Amino acid sequence: MRSFAAKRLLLLIPTILGVVTLVFLLRPLIPGDPIDYMLGENALAADRAALRAQYGLDRSIPEQYLLFLGNLVKGDLGRSIHARRPVFDMILERYPATLLLAAAAMIVALLVALPAGLAAAVKKDTWIDNLSMFGALLGISLPNFWLGPLLILLFSIQLGWLPVSGLDGPLSLILPAVTLGTAMAAILTRMTRSSLLEVIREDYVTTARAKGLSERRVILKHAFKNAVIPILTLVGLQFGGLLAGSIITETIFSWPGLGSLMITAIYSRDFPLLQGAVMTISLSYVLINLLTDLLYGLADPRIRLGGRR
Repeated sequence: MRSFAAKRLLLLIPTILGVVTLVFLLRPLIPGDPIDYMLGENALAADRAALRAQYGLDRSIPEQYLLFLGNLVKGDLGRSIHARRPVFDMILERYPATLLLAAAAMIVALLVALPAGLAAAVKKDTWIDNLSMFGALLGISLPNFWLGPLLILLFSIQLGWLPVSGLDGPLSLILPAVTLGTAMAAILTRMTRSSLLEVIREDYVTTARAKGLSERRVILKHAFKNAVIPILTLVGLQFGGLLAGSIITETIFSWPGLGSLMITAIYSRDFPLLQGAVMTISLSYVLINLLTDLLYGLADPRIRLGGRR
């Protein structure tokens, strides 16, 4: 397991470097000059030049890249052009809220998808299967920008059960988590069903039934345990997707996370802040995939042994 983990960690280095490079290259491609936003188009040339030098925008792209890498190694993501605060501090304030929302959305998805997928596979071609697949199709068809306001109208404005927006307590987490986790639940339901149906046909499942084991034990202990690898793959990929896809949900519910911070950075042409937020989400995605790979090795020894060759 150690050699398997070491190999994955080594592969992580060029991946992180590639992500950092792509994030840096976003800045020259974004239209608009942050100096114009800060000082206005009628500012004096001397003031513009001084501010441009302060943020390193007067240097060539290769020089800016090397300076960016050097500061990144030291944990310096620069200063926000609009807020005049360290980007690292601003991200540190918002990142926990985004992680909390993504984790809650994942819990919602798993609580819905695993039972629904298991029931659909066990009761294949029955009304339970059809109902689960219809629910999955409905869930994946509902966009966040429509589902979120609908939930607000129903549960916040009409019924008054839940807060409309913000992060004021556990209840304020329910609506954004359901909004973000609905599509994930739909995808996971279909994956759980298809993966379990494939495993149920294997000989060892037939042997377990022939030994007289209960159907519940056969499904949960033998079939589901071996069907979990594709589900782990999807969970790892989708959790990173939840971090990136939380932008719309956070905007709808005024959630104080990285998504809403990115929207603010885009509107204000705050390039250092936008770079820092995008890089944080991208690196989180990479690290989550690393964790998923390590979980593969724990769940299936064949993968771990393959990593040693």
